[in-house]
Amino acid sequence: MESNVHFRSDISLLWDAGRKCINIIMDFEKEFNLKGWRKSKLWYRSLKNQFWDLSKTCQSGGKDKEKNEKIKAKEYLRLARQLNDKILKSKEAIYEGLTVMQSLTALMKLDYYHSMLIKHIDLVERRLINGEIIPHEEKLFSIFEPHAEWIKKGKANNKVEIGHNILVATDQFGFMLTHKVIEKQADVNRSIPLADELFMLYGEESFYSISFDKGFWKKEYKELLQLNFEKVIMPKKGSKNEIEQAEESSKEFKKFRNKHSAIESNINSLEHHGLNRCPDKGKKGFVKYAAIGLLSYNLHRLGMALINQQEKRLQKEQQRKAA
Repeated sequence: MESNVHFRSDISLLWDAGRKCINIIMDFEKEFNLKGWRKSKLWYRSLKNQFWDLSKTCQSGGKDKEKNEKIKAKEYLRLARQLNDKILKSKEAIYEGLTVMQSLTALMKLDYYHSMLIKHIDLVERRLINGEIIPHEEKLFSIFEPHAEWIKKGKANNKVEIGHNILVATDQFGFMLTHKVIEKQADVNRSIPLADELFMLYGEESFYSISFDKGFWKKEYKELLQLNFEKVIMPKKGSKNEIEQAEESSKEFKKFRNKHSAIESNINSLEHHGLNRCPDKGKKGFVKYAAIGLLSYNLHRLGMALINQQEKRLQKEQQRKAA
């Protein structure tokens, strides 16, 4: 499920952090008699113009592109550092006169966005001025939803989304048994915890078989699962030996694997129940929205089953009357 953000580069995140700092400082200006912010609108406009200039330069071509990028980046960073120095001085004045809880909440927001400003000054300088490749774990994709992850789906269109993977388990009737919002974990490490959770919720005697996508395959985990399940359908990634090839070619394996393909229609249905993009803010909001979306899916599935039962009952009554 995607978070409600658009892909942002480090230069646009620097602008986001700067504008939020200016907006919050302006709320403090009269209350704490802050000096040096009479031209706050000019600061806002200047930072925005520098951001747009650098963005256009990065998107354009030409033989001097790299040189022009560095020139524009230095101008952008110079202004951002000046803004950083002004914010530091203003925060000292705010700390001295802070008395109201409401002001404390606003100051906490200012501290957060100021930290994002400092972070992205560093990232922009390292990437555009020093030519560094920024490690993936240091990057943020939104200062408003910092929990969101870069998800590369591995499909033919090479699609990328910003959000979190959600692990879901369904039964043979298409009902969702459990789910988990996955954060910074590979699929391969989730098979055993998923089986443990299912046993805890429903008991070991409730399950005969369990099936996974190829992304979950690991020999050791498959052998552990086979101790508790009669059939474990876990297709191997890559080349297979003779034993593995014979197992995956068997009628029973194909039968259970074909049933697993129904999960794709369940995933599509979940997206139609609102789980394609989360409008709520924050990690807690994301997790809550995912849970409510799965609940609505199960309720809809249950309602359809009841409607089908009622229709069959009415058909039988009509046939009885006709006879």
